[in-house]
Amino acid sequence: MSKNKKNVKNVSNSSSKFIFWVIGLIAVGILGLIFLGNFSDKEEEKAGTKQVKIDYSNQPFLGDESAPVSIIEFGDYKCPYCKDFAETAVPTIQKELIDTGKAKFYFMHDSFINVDSERSAKFAESVYQELGNEMFWKFHDLLYKKQPEDTKYEKIDYFTEEFLINTLKEIASDEEIDKVVKNFKENKSKDLWEEDMEYVAKLGVTGTPALFVNGKRFEGKTIDDLKEMVEKEAEGK
Repeated sequence: MSKNKKNVKNVSNSSSKFIFWVIGLIAVGILGLIFLGNFSDKEEEKAGTKQVKIDYSNQPFLGDESAPVSIIEFGDYKCPYCKDFAETAVPTIQKELIDTGKAKFYFMHDSFINVDSERSAKFAESVYQELGNEMFWKFHDLLYKKQPEDTKYEKIDYFTEEFLINTLKEIASDEEIDKVVKNFKENKSKDLWEEDMEYVAKLGVTGTPALFVNGKRFEGKTIDDLKEMVEKEAEGK
């Protein structure tokens, strides 16, 4: 699914960071619909409500694999709202839903901003393939931490291959880095990245970050709304 660039302003402080993230998500989604026109209102409604069967194998996740509910975040490493979500909302989700065994949390890529988005996503997939789930999340968090606040989203060639390798050096050994770089240069992570992007299209994702609970779009505004949706899914409602 093709997507045009979106202009995004820096995030300001809010009394409720989780609510602010949702407001940002709504804004990004609205801009996406205005500029892209990928879905009519009727098509968008269908994409957001239909049940899509999802293969969770070979996807990085947090939590107990036996947890009854699966939450997916679709994100882009160049998206400031995704950075804010990773740093403020995910720790709350971790405490309230993941650590309690109610849900497991997956990350899938929606690389829509520019070539940097795709490059960093594929490199992260290479990290996952070669070094496993735990190292993926360390690299994932580090990428968001190193996301520059003053970089305009249309600017490319910030998340260069050199930048990504240097970032990985902060957490991996030389031998591990060699494995990841070889994987990346041979484009072995392409299939995993393309699988994520196929779900972006199937689920009708129009902005990031976007959450889905057992394949259903999360439309709530607070962590309590998310907890309620998870509980209903766990009960089979």
